[in-house]
Amino acid sequence: MNFDKIIARAKAILLTPKTEWPVIAAEQTTVADLYKNYIVILAAIPAVAGFIKSSLIGYSAYGVSVRIPIGSGLAAAIVGYVLTLALVYVMSLIIDALAPTFGGEKNPVQALKVVGYSYTASWLANAGVILPWIGFLIALAGAIYAIYLLYLGLPSTMKAPQEKAVGYTVVSILAALVLGWILSLVITGIVGTNAMMGAAISGSGGQASVDSNSALGKLDAWSKNVEAAGKQLEAAQKSGDAAAQSKALGAVLGAAAGGQQVEALAPDVLKPFVPETLAGLPRTDFSAERNGALGMQVSEARATYTDNGDRRIELEVVDMGSAKGLMSLASWATVENQRETEHGYEKTYQQGGRLVHEQWDGQDKHGEYAVIVGDRFSVKASGRADSIDQLKAAVAAINLSGLEALKNQGVKNG
Repeated sequence: MNFDKIIARAKAILLTPKTEWPVIAAEQTTVADLYKNYIVILAAIPAVAGFIKSSLIGYSAYGVSVRIPIGSGLAAAIVGYVLTLALVYVMSLIIDALAPTFGGEKNPVQALKVVGYSYTASWLANAGVILPWIGFLIALAGAIYAIYLLYLGLPSTMKAPQEKAVGYTVVSILAALVLGWILSLVITGIVGTNAMMGAAISGSGGQASVDSNSALGKLDAWSKNVEAAGKQLEAAQKSGDAAAQSKALGAVLGAAAGGQQVEALAPDVLKPFVPETLAGLPRTDFSAERNGALGMQVSEARATYTDNGDRRIELEVVDMGSAKGLMSLASWATVENQRETEHGYEKTYQQGGRLVHEQWDGQDKHGEYAVIVGDRFSVKASGRADSIDQLKAAVAAINLSGLEALKNQGVKNG
């Protein structure tokens, strides 16, 4: 197993997909080789990240931290990993079977190629689940980009006409969702597929154009920026100039963040957005910090409000800094999702140009309400309340417009 080749392929499919897909399509390989030399490695990332989050870091809510026992966590990771490997193969069978319907050519090896390499973005992004709240959005962005990679890859691998690639992609994803439901898999983030693919496609003679104002068009522009930055990094690596390599790496990160590099706000700047009282409750503790690695920064301020009785609200104000571009990507997808439970519900939707997530359990009288402001800041209130309306009111009491006014602070054009 050559890890250098795995890294090179993952980098190429993410940064230069339009030139990499023809290379992939021309390679001679087998199903077994695709699995052992690539898929089994990349597909393990979500399983490992999920285990770290659930059993080592844990989930925190309402002042309580919960960790799944290591044995149970390992079992869940292994089962999820095996099901993922199975889902990849069955999805390749579906794509292969659909090929003639969309003017393509059946080829099981090429079908596995397009599935396995498209999933690269989603598998890598799922490492973000170890982060609170924004991990969901990072995983979502990865899933969206994986769909886009599939759209780009189908014409090269399955010989489908470009003008039929959108339909081929949408039908393949819908089939995968049905399959995932049957297998009881939770495919996080594969929502808004139709919205993301809601591009205006036109053309003749085998040529197609994408509406630049559509979600797919914006993804195409984002991909071009990342591709250009990736070429700069490749040139810098060949030069051996350490300074040039560092600058080029920053350009890649900036392109991934929407063509911009963002310095997250200092903790003191976030503090005014965490009031001393909230929903009639006094603030009993407060913390604020800014963290960063590889040029990526995130700042957050947290506070707890309680009357030392049953009422308790936790407030989080997070500046996602360098992940700003990923928040825009999630917004492009016009993501909407709703799920009802026996005692409550959970839903994600757009409201007033902002991405909103709310969850409520009427039996236990607890929930959470979160809003993405300016495609950069997350404001979330969670805890025990009489109704979800109290948590909504808590978030509304924050100076959201003042926070949104800071969305360009620390932003540098790439």
